[in-house]
Amino acid sequence: MTGNELLCGLYTDRYQLAMALAYWRCGRAEEEAVFDYFFRSAPFGGGYAVFAGLGPLVEALGHFRFGEADLAFLRKDGFPDEFLDYLRDFVFRGSVWAPPEGEIVFPYEPVLSVAGGLLEAQIIETLVLNLLNFQSLVATKASRCRRAAGRRVLSEFGLRRAQGSGGMWASRAACVGGCDNTSNLAAARAFGLEAAGTMAHSFIQSYDSELEAFRDFARIHGSSTVLLLDTYDTLRSGVPNAIQVAREMESRGERLKGVRLDSGDLAYLSRKVRAALDEAGLREVVILASNQVDEHVIRSLSEQDDRIDGFGIGTSLVTGVPDGALDGVYKLAETGGKPRLKASETIAKTTLPGHKTVYRMEDADGMAMADVVCLAEEPVPDRMVHPFEPHMRLGLANWRARPLRGEVVRGGRPAGQVPSAAEASVRARRALDRIPPEHLRFDNPHTYKVGLSVRLRDLRDTLLADKRKDAAS
Repeated sequence: MTGNELLCGLYTDRYQLAMALAYWRCGRAEEEAVFDYFFRSAPFGGGYAVFAGLGPLVEALGHFRFGEADLAFLRKDGFPDEFLDYLRDFVFRGSVWAPPEGEIVFPYEPVLSVAGGLLEAQIIETLVLNLLNFQSLVATKASRCRRAAGRRVLSEFGLRRAQGSGGMWASRAACVGGCDNTSNLAAARAFGLEAAGTMAHSFIQSYDSELEAFRDFARIHGSSTVLLLDTYDTLRSGVPNAIQVAREMESRGERLKGVRLDSGDLAYLSRKVRAALDEAGLREVVILASNQVDEHVIRSLSEQDDRIDGFGIGTSLVTGVPDGALDGVYKLAETGGKPRLKASETIAKTTLPGHKTVYRMEDADGMAMADVVCLAEEPVPDRMVHPFEPHMRLGLANWRARPLRGEVVRGGRPAGQVPSAAEASVRARRALDRIPPEHLRFDNPHTYKVGLSVRLRDLRDTLLADKRKDAAS
């Protein structure tokens, strides 16, 4: 089970079907339309986001149907039988353009675009936002943890604190963004992830003796054993007992894999535990740590010269603390061959009209310098203008252009092989290496340049002026 079993035609908001009924009644269901998915601010006060959720979205679009039970529910809700007959045969036949999953993306650029009939492109809005917003949020959080942790092991431990079945998507996205493994067995099976886990305090508490608990666990699990040290007293009880069991394991040809800290002053305790293990000749035993860990805790521990080899990250990761949501939106850009925009009092919230594409401008070393958004039919521009500051512009002639997006769904079918979560994870790590570090730092990141072609800017401004003129008349 991947979670897509729930993503039937009812996995949408009611107003999507209310609009769909009106489109159908008015003969506009098949009218060609383009919608864009984008976000206006990067999460966690950072400068970027990791694009995640594309694989599940492509799969979900292939399963997006209205079964008889769905139609019966809609009939009770007042939708007419003729419209339900139309939905009975509904299949998504549109196209989707997007970056590869794991790519680094930035505010205000159209990350993903959907083209197809107006009705079909409209009713998948909720699905698109639900899958991409949450998974991109978690993947970005995981990426930040990875940057703080360096090469140390990161394990996602968050299922017990996740928002219900969203824990499946959280585990997947965490591994896309930078975690090495997950404690979530269902997600590991569904998405081909590595599973990992140690032990809980309850196992040790169930014994009269911590030492006997350690011995039994090691006898069963052999050289994969990781012992939890802080059930009673980390330094006076946990470490000495772990060392004794490690020596007993060596006498039978096994080695203790690791120990875990789950409370207390992690930096101080890790130094003390490391010293005790090294003195006992157990230098190969790793130290893992958990307990409300996030990127800021990891960075703080590094500054305190900790001796931790890996981290278990739970609540803050799978719930996207402190943001809780990515502000991604899905806006109409074109219908019937005519560009459309949503006007706003501020130019920053006025949407970009027309069918568009995005180029990433890279220097000779492959480093990302800027992203330019332009109309799909125009060539790569030699300059771009700021989306909101009319006098700010940037020449692009000295950089090479790489299309940021490709067609991932064509005619309702995957346009190529959909990468696995593991493949997306590799891409995410490589993509970060091509972003200048000033855009990736935690504190006051430098704003990455996203601009518009002159043609796109002029189209937006002309349409906006016309709309304001109509409103005033």
